[in-house]
Amino acid sequence: MKRQAPNRPNQSSNRKSQRILKALTLSLCLLLCLLLTQGCRSAAKNQTVHLPARHSVSAEQLIVLSDFKLGQDHELFQDLIKLREDVAETLSIPLNSEQVTVYLFTNQEEYRNYLDMTYPGLPPRRAYFVGTPKELAVYTFWGERIQEDLRHEFTHGLLHASLKTVPLWLDEGLAEYFEVAGNTPGQVNRDHASRLSTALNNGWKPDMKRLEQLEKVSQMQRVDYQEAWAWVHFMLNSTPETRDTLLEYLAELRTNNHPEELSTRLPRDIPGVDQRFVNYVASLNTFPSR
Repeated sequence: MKRQAPNRPNQSSNRKSQRILKALTLSLCLLLCLLLTQGCRSAAKNQTVHLPARHSVSAEQLIVLSDFKLGQDHELFQDLIKLREDVAETLSIPLNSEQVTVYLFTNQEEYRNYLDMTYPGLPPRRAYFVGTPKELAVYTFWGERIQEDLRHEFTHGLLHASLKTVPLWLDEGLAEYFEVAGNTPGQVNRDHASRLSTALNNGWKPDMKRLEQLEKVSQMQRVDYQEAWAWVHFMLNSTPETRDTLLEYLAELRTNNHPEELSTRLPRDIPGVDQRFVNYVASLNTFPSR
């Protein structure tokens, strides 16, 4: 009786398995190298991208963090302290103790690198306010328009510290209103006034209802900022009635997330308000500097 020889492995199959194993090994090696390279790049980038924190100066609810020394007596810092009082007095909102932190980068490159890493997708701007449940933060860099930028973004911080909510268009309109430095709030933004005057001559019509529908900063165009500023300037400086309507609305925003919209209140409280607003905008270029 013949004994059957044991089965011998197929040599072709062995070679195929070896090729697959080599390919898998090579792929794993390439993947590992890629991950290590990316890790090194990320680590290197993280080493150079950081929040300024070497120096700090604070007063009231404001703290400024920077990598260069900015004294408490610096005119820029003192201007923000006065702005806080002006915002509270002008808008009849309480001075809050919730801190607003300003991260002041040394230059635009460091500022942009940090924002790109932390908030990717933000359009390029000189300054940003970011409010979260953990922090009210302003990000900007030392540049030619640093005072204007800080006044604008710090106003956002003050509003969000004192109000339960604030509609985007009004948030921006108030920030535009207070960003213009002067002895008293309400200085005319000459660029806004000039552009709106030209727009009126070209048939532009204001529309607060449309502004109220804007929910994202990316939706707002330059003309929207200009119109928002003009509505705020009109309400605060036109008549006691328009001022009272705005202040009552802001008072409600301290406790109510969904008060009746201003576009509904104003026509009821101020007859002919749309035409009065158009006339006011047309006259802004004639306002004297204060």
